[in-house]
Amino acid sequence: MKKGLFITFEGVDGCGKTTQMHLLADYLREQKDCCVVETREPGAVGLGEKIREILLNYDGVVSPQCEAFLFLADRAQNIDVIVNPAIESRKIVLCDRHTDSTVAYQGYGRGIDIEEINELNRIATRHRKPDLTLVFDIDIETAMKRVGQDKDRMEGAGVQFFNSVRNGYLTLAQMEPNRIKVIDASRSIEEVQRDVVELVEALL
Repeated sequence: MKKGLFITFEGVDGCGKTTQMHLLADYLREQKDCCVVETREPGAVGLGEKIREILLNYDGVVSPQCEAFLFLADRAQNIDVIVNPAIESRKIVLCDRHTDSTVAYQGYGRGIDIEEINELNRIATRHRKPDLTLVFDIDIETAMKRVGQDKDRMEGAGVQFFNSVRNGYLTLAQMEPNRIKVIDASRSIEEVQRDVVELVEALL
């Protein structure tokens, strides 16, 4: 690798993005002999795991603004401690959720001003943007069935909320078509993986 790459995986809960991230990591390591770092937001190794526990399992009232700032704090830690050092070492970083999640969930879903979120994202990431973002699109009914009955605080937000989130992702993809690629996630794992590999191969 002449330079590092930053690829993010997005979509509503139950879309299959985490599975696809792990499959791509295996493919890049085994077929391309690439050095790959996998991380996630919230919940990157270390401090992020503590923040994730609060975000997903706290059983009291969490204001939308507090929720957004917790995600942003986790993001700043992930960028500074994991993402930037890996990219500077010319590694490929795969991240399960990133800035677009906050826009889709806290902006389109919770109703926080999107321009404010964008500015806070720029601060948290030190203006770094992903080289490629994959949005795994799926209808909400199917996504909820995949999640199952044992839902965390975010997964239990309801159908109307997740329809707003899904529409948010599709709007973002229309706004940034060069960076954000939408993949039909209603198909088999193998079919989705072929699309992921094709898009990443083009980037490589």
